[in-house]
Amino acid sequence: MLGKFSCKLPMALAATLILASLGMGASQAGDNHDHDRARRALEAGEILPLRTILERVEHDHPGRVMEVDLERKDTGWRYEIKLLRGDGALIKLKIDARDGTVLGIKEKNDKSIPLEKGR
Repeated sequence: MLGKFSCKLPMALAATLILASLGMGASQAGDNHDHDRARRALEAGEILPLRTILERVEHDHPGRVMEVDLERKDTGWRYEIKLLRGDGALIKLKIDARDGTVLGIKEKNDKSIPLEKGR
């Protein structure tokens, strides 16, 4: 039971973060408008719920979700998800919000310098 809870915690955190980021910022009216547009798109079936997207990402790309954005592009809605894999690599996924298709993956490897032994 604890394993299930800890597995869902990053999804809950990411969902909270995306909802919070859609409602805050320098231009409160503009951000609220974006939030309303995203909510209407979800209700109209134009985009998949974030939970569905995160479940797919977790299955195909295990790691810790660090950031989630939902953006409206000329080609449609897109989720952009940054996650940290167990090997230290930071992955940025671009996902079609309509059907969950992965549109692109960028990987940044950890460039940290190993510490010398004995220091």
